[in-house]
Amino acid sequence: MTPTSVGMRCPECARQKTKVRTARSIRAATEPVVTYTLIAICVLVYLVEGSSGASITGTGPSGTLLVKGWLDGPDISVRHEYYRLLTAGFLHLDFEHILFNMIFLYFVGRMLEPAIGRLNFAAVYFASLFAGSFGALLFQPLIPTVGASGAEFGLLGALMVVAHDRRIPIWSSGLGITLVINIVFSLTVSNISLGDHIGGFFGGLICGWAVVHLGERKGMRAAALAVCVLVAIVSVGGSIVVANAGGTGLTPKGLTI
Repeated sequence: MTPTSVGMRCPECARQKTKVRTARSIRAATEPVVTYTLIAICVLVYLVEGSSGASITGTGPSGTLLVKGWLDGPDISVRHEYYRLLTAGFLHLDFEHILFNMIFLYFVGRMLEPAIGRLNFAAVYFASLFAGSFGALLFQPLIPTVGASGAEFGLLGALMVVAHDRRIPIWSSGLGITLVINIVFSLTVSNISLGDHIGGFFGGLICGWAVVHLGERKGMRAAALAVCVLVAIVSVGGSIVVANAGGTGLTPKGLTI
């Protein structure tokens, strides 16, 4: 036995180092780094977008980055520019658009990311983004769409699954009324992409269920991530099918967010 500051310990135990958790280390582990990174990327892209000449005129939106990155069926089906399924989620139409989306991402991300972990959070976000793109093309393949709201609706869906699993009341916590307000907003504002919001929300519900029931309850973390990847793959495949079916040779009209 070896004498130590905490009493007599065997030689093997004495050689082991005990990890000390401090307030600083706990705070660092729960800091929503992915959320802040996504916000920073969206803001940076918006600034670059503005410097490229993006603007709203009487004839519609203009600007190299905005036009080359938005989501619409004709560009995907004719030019095979599948990257638009991703880039559209990081573009925003104007200052009010990005301000609202980044505030929403900030508050939802600060609640969800520490609860499920950074890797799961990132997987849910991008799977929901692709699911939102699929929904946007499914509902309106000829109307270009931009914005992070599809992915953010997915985060809200996943957060509701996590809250329900941890017995946090949906309505008293404010999640229920937040969803209702956003649904009403989506239905009443003319240039809102309802398909993007619905697709992202259901993608987030599926991914949230996988993270909670497979990753947390059953310890099958790899399976939970696999479900998120599967949602993304199915969404991309569905988007391509829908774009080819309804967008070939046609000209996009309008713009939704």
